[in-house]
Amino acid sequence: MLLSLLYVLISGIALPVGGIQMQYLWRNQLGDVYSLGLGSAACLGAAAATMSGWCSLTVGSFVCTLVCTLICFFVTLKVNTQQLITFGILFGTFIGSLGTIVVTNAPNGDLLKQYYLWGAANFRLEGVTTGDIVFSLVLFATGLFAALSQAGNLTRHFKGETEISDMGKALLLLAIMCLVTSAVSICGPIGFISLGVPNLSRLVCKSTDIRKHYLISSAMGVALLLITYLVVRYVNFGIYLPISATMAIIALPLMAIIFIKGREGA
Repeated sequence: MLLSLLYVLISGIALPVGGIQMQYLWRNQLGDVYSLGLGSAACLGAAAATMSGWCSLTVGSFVCTLVCTLICFFVTLKVNTQQLITFGILFGTFIGSLGTIVVTNAPNGDLLKQYYLWGAANFRLEGVTTGDIVFSLVLFATGLFAALSQAGNLTRHFKGETEISDMGKALLLLAIMCLVTSAVSICGPIGFISLGVPNLSRLVCKSTDIRKHYLISSAMGVALLLITYLVVRYVNFGIYLPISATMAIIALPLMAIIFIKGREGA
């Protein structure tokens, strides 16, 4: 129970913080930790690790996400932001297709079930080892430290006051990769909060200081995930409820209300 709550906290912070960094880095509200295929790569690595047993969940996710990050970085040197996001969507679809092939060729039904339960992001930590947990905590701490240390530069970049160098972009992508992997490798893919929560934060707080959005997005992400976790665990009506699907059902009406109010106030 306590370990599950720890990863509710970690996921609720890591994914929104990674998402808002993407939005500031590309100066685009569609920026998201899944928009460049990082989340899909983490899932592919976890699938390969589960089906083959060649490594642990976190190591598999880390290796695949690192490769994806390096590919995306070199693409950023050649294309503009709009093209990059388009590439990221297509690249993420490609990686997701590879993951589907790996999973559908599972050696046996038990491994397929294990992967599905992990992929449902229910915080039951299916197939997670002590080594996975330690590695994910190191990745989370590394990514969060990098996010905080680069906050000032990222804010100035977003405002157009300066441009982040290619090396700076590479380091930021690696930091985001650490945050994504720390959550996804343990809990499975959790959609919505890495895109929806940062946008909600920017609606309720007009400040361009990314540090404020780190705080607001983290609070929103943790609260939303905690509510979803409690609903899935205690108010499930006797059926199996995946976290991601349940969270979308809970959060979409909230987003609609806030977006409507945001337009009315504009």
